[in-house]
Amino acid sequence: MNDRAVSVLSEYDFEVIRTWKGRGSILFETPQGLRILKEYNGFTDKLTAQNALLAHIREEGGLMVEEILPNKEGMLWTKDQSQNTYIVKTYFSGRECSIRDGEECRQAARLLARLHKTMVLPEIAGQEVPAVRMDKEYEKHNRELRKIRKFLRNKSQKTDFEIYLLQHYDDFMEKAFEVAEKWKTCQQPDEYAHIVSQGIFCHGDYQYHNLLLEGNDMIVINFEKFVCDSQVRDLYLFLRKLLEKSNWSAPVGAGLLEAYQKEKTLTEGELCQLYYRLAYPEKFWKIVNFYYNTGKSWIPGRNMEKFDKLLKQEQDKELFLRTMR
Repeated sequence: MNDRAVSVLSEYDFEVIRTWKGRGSILFETPQGLRILKEYNGFTDKLTAQNALLAHIREEGGLMVEEILPNKEGMLWTKDQSQNTYIVKTYFSGRECSIRDGEECRQAARLLARLHKTMVLPEIAGQEVPAVRMDKEYEKHNRELRKIRKFLRNKSQKTDFEIYLLQHYDDFMEKAFEVAEKWKTCQQPDEYAHIVSQGIFCHGDYQYHNLLLEGNDMIVINFEKFVCDSQVRDLYLFLRKLLEKSNWSAPVGAGLLEAYQKEKTLTEGELCQLYYRLAYPEKFWKIVNFYYNTGKSWIPGRNMEKFDKLLKQEQDKELFLRTMR
């Protein structure tokens, strides 16, 4: 983020004591506390709903979450001279949740359950925050997998990575189509209508990067990807990130699930959804999708490393999934 972005701060009614660069952001200190300036690429109409949800979480759940701050005109976003959109939020001085600290991760799982109990707000559900359907996402992913496989098979001169990818492609693709079909057994016919009517929301990116520890408190930040969906979406992402780091350790997964369910019990349908979300080969889809959309003539070594790691972890993942049946 360049220095021109800092000029946006003149549109806000607070004194800036000092600024410094963060991860894709500008952090700054004010007499009222730390703040963060970030570029925003979403729909601005969604910001009002986001801030209403954040206020609801603070007031009804008593949980520590960020707040989007209005500018002098009362708007939650501000544009610079180049018409780039920025938001300013409260920030905290804590460190990120440690993936190596089992108790911190279990604390994060309990916090997620408490967060989910408060992220129900029918007033903001609707056009600005439409429901996300996992079955439709899987259908889209599977169409992309089929298209990329056809491209690879028809390519006359293949790189080592492409040859290696094709050797394993059918196994992963078969699994993707099987999971997408079995996913339907977990869904109730009116499930998404119920999610929208009740205003059931997910954080959308609940992972250790977005959890800060300040003393004994754990704070949740970066709600920009919040969506109307089954809350299993958050639990799946949180579990997958940590299980990948622990080579799909069954004790780690069981401990995290137990911690979550101490605060919020999962139904049979939700456990079924969680199983098939974890079973879907999302990392494989991400690797091949990245390959296909980022210039196929040059294949970075990082792709090969990621695919090798995925293959090594696949057996561990299958063993973990057996513990969930």
